Amino acid sequence: MAKKEKEIKTNAMRILDRMNIKYTHQSYECDEFVDGLQTAEKLGLPYEKVYKTLVTVGSDKQHYVFVIPIEKELDLKKAAKAVSVKSLAMIHVKEITQITGYVRGGCTSIGMKKQFPTVIDESAEQLQDMYVSGGKIGCQINLAPQDLAKAASAAFADVVI
Repeated sequence: MAKKEKEIKTNAMRILDRMNIKYTHQSYECDEFVDGLQTAEKLGLPYEKVYKTLVTVGSDKQHYVFVIPIEKELDLKKAAKAVSVKSLAMIHVKEITQITGYVRGGCTSIGMKKQFPTVIDESAEQLQDMYVSGGKIGCQINLAPQDLAKAASAAFADVVI
């Protein structure tokens, strides 16, 4: 009899488990991450339920995390206002791992190296559930927006164009 393959949990999943937050996860084959739209297509997920995690740096030199719909762009002015800083800029893609502990395409607001102020776009509040990266390329977590906010110590605000 073949051995059952052991389920591999990401750091984000272990945190959700510790917090007793219900979630499901889906895995998919991914040789090279392109974007969230491709992820949604591979898993047959509706675009409006799939969110991406972006990391910025503020004029105060602090980092801020934003979770927004995959089809939208971050409005840096709205985002800066949401976290009460003068201005924000996107971090360079090569800095993602050093700052968050995650790789591009596998970055999630749950369980970063450090707890950064996090904002989820207010559009998520209208959803029963949403999908975000599970903490590695090829893994998506499905959970309630309020549970993501709890796990990431996040607030909701209008931060997209």
